[in-house]
Amino acid sequence: MRTHSRRVALAFALTTATLATAFAADADEYPSHPIRLIVPYAAGGGADSVARIIAKRVGETIGQTIVIENRGAGSIIGTDLVNKSEPDGYTLLLGQSGPISINPAVYKKLPYNPLKDFAPVTMTTSYPYIMVVNPKLGVKTVQEFVALAKSKPGELNYGTTGIGAANHLLTELFDSKAGITMTHIPYRGTALAVTDLIAGQVQVVFADPVSALSHINAGTLLALAVTSKDRSPVAPDVPTVSESGYPDFDAIAWHGILAPAHTPPAIIDRLNAEIVKALKEPQTRSLLEKQAMQIVGSSPEAFVYFIKQDMALWKQVADQAKVEVR
Repeated sequence: MRTHSRRVALAFALTTATLATAFAADADEYPSHPIRLIVPYAAGGGADSVARIIAKRVGETIGQTIVIENRGAGSIIGTDLVNKSEPDGYTLLLGQSGPISINPAVYKKLPYNPLKDFAPVTMTTSYPYIMVVNPKLGVKTVQEFVALAKSKPGELNYGTTGIGAANHLLTELFDSKAGITMTHIPYRGTALAVTDLIAGQVQVVFADPVSALSHINAGTLLALAVTSKDRSPVAPDVPTVSESGYPDFDAIAWHGILAPAHTPPAIIDRLNAEIVKALKEPQTRSLLEKQAMQIVGSSPEAFVYFIKQDMALWKQVADQAKVEVR
């Protein structure tokens, strides 16, 4: 019996050593052919732009093409495609707060688990939402807006990009902190919500910077606050929600690179080093900043920690507001 046990132990040790050697060899040779970067959104949007800027520069430094594949349908199909891919570093995900942090909070069933099915590589970029109103509303600060909303419970409308979308939960978080009640008007995109805000059909929108800044600069929209902990470089004169009377309010959107779970750590480290290096280069930074993005470039460990905290925040908000996507 002891001899059999020793043989089993020896066989296990040999198998483990063989796998470790294979992974090391794969990592040393990586990448030996083109890499797919799945963007779970249609071409032309903010996530797509971030992916293409980063892919071009990293592809140049690693000597392999990084091919962008856009897989839309609400971000779930593209995200799950990476989940089901081989963990060899040749299929990566351009992850975002929606599919990774928010979807688990608002969908009862998902084909993937963000914490179990992916190996985070690095958070690449982030941006706050900007709380914008029509100048004709007659408020100039967050405090004045809250006072108006409290004087008309449920009468003010807020526009979002849909039920369960990031700015839907963000507005619910703000309502909870401010102690106000508003009526939700979902749209099929930020542009439509902003158009109705300018027309006076809704009274407030938490919009992404790209959608809001041109209207703010033109004077057709008024920025009351940004949702990040610190002021945004793209709107440095706009106070934060936290500065405006709601301490610790901190909610951002983000992009990052993730690989399938069980991707060899050596490959994760190589990808992290190459992407972070690319993000520090002036030309890459400039291109991303023109998209109103803030550069991050985190370690894999810091990215994992952030995702856990972000998921917990949106789960709490969704549960409290009873937001569910069927």
